[in-house]
Amino acid sequence: MENNTSLQQQLLEAGVHFGHLKKKWNPKMLPYIFAEKKGIHIIDLNKTVEGLQEAAAAMKAIARSGKKIMFVATKKQAKEIVQESAKRVNMPFVTERWLGGMLTNFNTVRKSVKKMQSIEKLLGDGSAENLTKKERLTLTRDKDKMEKVLGGIAQISRVPAALFMVDIGHEHIALSEAKRLNISTFGMVDTNCDPNKVDFAIPANDDATKSISIIVNYITAAIAEGLQERQADKEDDDHSDTEESAEAKAARFEQKQDGGDDRNKRGAARGGAPTKRRVPGPGAGGRRPAGGAGGPR
Repeated sequence: MENNTSLQQQLLEAGVHFGHLKKKWNPKMLPYIFAEKKGIHIIDLNKTVEGLQEAAAAMKAIARSGKKIMFVATKKQAKEIVQESAKRVNMPFVTERWLGGMLTNFNTVRKSVKKMQSIEKLLGDGSAENLTKKERLTLTRDKDKMEKVLGGIAQISRVPAALFMVDIGHEHIALSEAKRLNISTFGMVDTNCDPNKVDFAIPANDDATKSISIIVNYITAAIAEGLQERQADKEDDDHSDTEESAEAKAARFEQKQDGGDDRNKRGAARGGAPTKRRVPGPGAGGRRPAGGAGGPR
């Protein structure tokens, strides 16, 4: 409970509770509104803490399972915060412009990423020295443009498992694409948005830098925890596999020993001496000739 209180205090200090003007509100946000002050809606921070903790727990589980969460924030005040946080936990991000079809037409977007990477390689390994100055300049400009838009998703080879958006109204194209593909959606939802449009709504001020920063950092910390637990699980598995193989070897060795002892015991029970292999006698095919000790029948 103390943690919740201190978290609530931090959210209050960051101005997370400030909503939009009353006239701009979305009636579906009513359960998350605490009061109205000077024509501005005040968000209930108890609901913010609940939403934030639920979203963080779900994202931690996604990260632990090894899946990717894409951060989306193309608002000016959120770009830098989101980009830094996503890089910190090695997650894909979009902070410049959402290209239509970035999720629904992912294969085409991947082709653009590959083109960008091949230009990077060309400029990096000295192959571009044969080109004219103008051609090199054009290539560099193309690469920079593509890097700006696609740089954050260059490392992913498949559609992410979840999307986290700073303003679901501003990122409505990304949200509708995620919905079409049944991708889990998380979002900061201000008083002018519909919280039912996302799977996990975090009621919060999505315009102030401090507010965005505290929410994004909390979620990033949860993702980092999930990744650490995944790493620890992997190390445990490797350790147990090594132990298991050593145990399996020991068990096989014991089985062999037990098998030899059992044969000797059975032989001793039948004739008072350990069983011996019968050595074939002389004669064709190792069989004793018919008619007694070597004579004709």
